[in-house]
Amino acid sequence: MDARWAWSRGGLAVLALGSALLGGCGGNDDVPPTRRETVYGTLQGSDLGAASGTWAWKGVPYAKPPVGALRWKAPVEPDSWAGTLRPATQFGNACVQYGRIYGPGANNTYDATIGTTLNQAVGSEDCLYLNIWRPATTDDRLPVIVFIHGGSNVSGYTADPVYDGAALAKTANAVVVTVNYRLGIFGWLNLPQLKEGSNASDDSGNFATLDTIQALRFINRNIASFGGDPGNVTVTGQSAGAINVYALMTSPLMVNASPKLMHRAVAMSGGISLATNLPPGSLPTLNPASTSLAQGTALLQQQLIADGLATDVASANAYIATQGKAQLAAYLRGKSPAALLGTLLGKLSALGLAGSGPIPEGTVLPVDPVAAINAGQYLKLPFIASNTRDEAKLFPTFLALSPALGGVSGRLVNDAALFSTQMAYNPNAAPTVAVEQWIPAAYLPVATPTTGFNARTDLLNSIFFIASRNNVMAALKAQQPTSVWYFRFDWDEEPAPWNDIYGAAHAFDLPFVFGTFGPSLFSNVANSSANQAGRLALSDAMMKSLGAFARSGDPNHSALGVTWPVWPAQLLFDASATAKAISVKP
Repeated sequence: MDARWAWSRGGLAVLALGSALLGGCGGNDDVPPTRRETVYGTLQGSDLGAASGTWAWKGVPYAKPPVGALRWKAPVEPDSWAGTLRPATQFGNACVQYGRIYGPGANNTYDATIGTTLNQAVGSEDCLYLNIWRPATTDDRLPVIVFIHGGSNVSGYTADPVYDGAALAKTANAVVVTVNYRLGIFGWLNLPQLKEGSNASDDSGNFATLDTIQALRFINRNIASFGGDPGNVTVTGQSAGAINVYALMTSPLMVNASPKLMHRAVAMSGGISLATNLPPGSLPTLNPASTSLAQGTALLQQQLIADGLATDVASANAYIATQGKAQLAAYLRGKSPAALLGTLLGKLSALGLAGSGPIPEGTVLPVDPVAAINAGQYLKLPFIASNTRDEAKLFPTFLALSPALGGVSGRLVNDAALFSTQMAYNPNAAPTVAVEQWIPAAYLPVATPTTGFNARTDLLNSIFFIASRNNVMAALKAQQPTSVWYFRFDWDEEPAPWNDIYGAAHAFDLPFVFGTFGPSLFSNVANSSANQAGRLALSDAMMKSLGAFARSGDPNHSALGVTWPVWPAQLLFDASATAKAISVKP
């Protein structure tokens, strides 16, 4: 009997036995391979061998539900369920958020209820769960790929079908983990009345960043029981998830963690640059702590006004002055998510204070993460960054931000119309949408120099995603010149007119990384029978690249057909309708 992982926790020796005890890897045929031990108790997962060649464990708690007194507190380890067999066959709740087209709707999955719950509270505060997939084999000490979902750090959920980890686990021959974390004002809130002065992590306001660290601690302690190597963990994230990857790389808590909790990183379509790091006119990917303080202050003020305890900001401040910290903290913890999100959308949004993300307050995140990288005060590890070629085509409403970008929104339809159209669309039938119905005439034809949709979104991309990319990659390259890689996703084979509307837009790389081309927000406008062969070939190469990187710290492998050089050279992932087309841009 092979004991592969042992440790002591709270004076109680806990032994996670290797595959001989757990079944499926030899020895005890009476124990199913989907029954695995954690330090908290036994899990029973799902055998997906016939469908995908994997085993899965879903809805695994990595922290106590952050409810009641634990709202706006650092995560706490989950309660033990020793002595019972806990089912792990269903995704945990999505974290509470306001409904968006990227969110879970009412049923914690991609379905028609998304269109009926826009701007309403959805999800639950009881949401700190993760999911695990692994190949249905006897292999152990597999590389571990942890994925942090996107959604502007205000929405998203691991039960989104695009994040299903089965195909990636099988193709990459790795253990794949996806993680829920608190979102929006429940995940990051800078408010003096919540700070008790006794716990620096609690007082940081970075509750969701701490969630991801807690998830990595759970993985370090438990992943060997699922055949993963706790000494080889690759943390990957896309969009807001990429921002969170950078936050982990630069967090003093991660830099000083023992044992080390992550060993490689992939940041897709994100950044962590303050406005002060970037050329004038750029859009930052990180706001200073003062912005989140303004948000927290406004949330308290406007909630008091909404509840009739004040009539305006001045009287709200007067009321606040009469109350103790504990009273005001209890007041906010007593408000429902719907009430708080209603105040956020109804009042704070107009003030430009509805966003969320890591707070550079100096304890959980440096006050200037890029400066920390430049000073060598970060986790030096093999690293891949990426962007999609047409990132900004997913954000055409941003073209209204300035006359230089066009001055008007680049999309004619609202979110509800977008969702209903795309959910019902048939990519294999004749087009039923014209580009003129989607993009304003001012930006047509799309290829018009300077004023066309392509030119305007390219400009937005350059001052937003590319500015932050250049800033952080320069810092990383200076510190570790031989272990920084980059890829650009160029695939744009959607059926017309979606190839013009979206092209290689932000998030369109996700199905390729996960090998998930089933139901999702963009599947019906992107995935046609005509482009299937090229799509699948490109996806296979991308999954194998991630697997190679997770295994060795180098993304090169034979399926690429080219050598992937280090940054500033770029690997271009593309495909025709029928075949992959991977190339290098020096």
